[in-house]
Amino acid sequence: MISKNKIKYIRSLEMKKHRKANGVFVAEGRKLVGDLLPAFDCRYIGATADWLQLHAEWIDLQRQEGLEVDEVTDEELRKVSFQETPQQVLAVFRQPTYQVDANEVTKKSLCLMLDDVQNPGNLGTIVRLADWFGIEHIFCSSGCADIYNPKTVQATMGGLVRVKVHYVDLAETLASLDADTPVYGTFLDGENMYGKKLSKSGVIVMGNEGNGISKAVEEYVTERLYIPNYPAGRKTSESLNVAIATAIVCAEFRRG
Repeated sequence: MISKNKIKYIRSLEMKKHRKANGVFVAEGRKLVGDLLPAFDCRYIGATADWLQLHAEWIDLQRQEGLEVDEVTDEELRKVSFQETPQQVLAVFRQPTYQVDANEVTKKSLCLMLDDVQNPGNLGTIVRLADWFGIEHIFCSSGCADIYNPKTVQATMGGLVRVKVHYVDLAETLASLDADTPVYGTFLDGENMYGKKLSKSGVIVMGNEGNGISKAVEEYVTERLYIPNYPAGRKTSESLNVAIATAIVCAEFRRG
């Protein structure tokens, strides 16, 4: 059974200020929680009897490390869940802390920078895409959605295990990179992406859903890319969703 205080606490984690104050985030569902358990410090589990029985050995070990566990009914799970259809388990994990040298990782690998991507679902989907395309670091501006928003966490589909998300001042970070580090950005007046020779390392900047890449960040873009519509000249939508655009760009970088 789950207490009223515990319900109140978990529901409070929908708000960023409470997640930040407690240094935790919520994940739900058999698949997602199962993916995150080996990678993050789990502090609380609320789960049905079937789920608990299936993970009994792991739970016994983790209880010794301070894990709190409640056996809950489907009805109780609905009271704390942020999902329309809860699936057996809700977990509270401690937020990880990462140290990264942006100059080092961008010289050795391809990284994403997100300039005020504000929709939680878009951010989560981009993390999932980064995971698919082997991108291990995403640098987010302070205006981006919170990676630990419950909607964002769910949308990552476990990508958080392999993709590290860092909140930084993008302009300052870009200014700190070596001069020969390529910085790509997508613009309507950019060069057709499909005719460009693309690097195996560097930075891909994706902009805000409505305003694109900010002027402060645009100053550091060295390669302006354009995703052409088809056929050329045909009247079409004004722009692509930022997550879809990220998928197209990342796929092209990995094609060569």
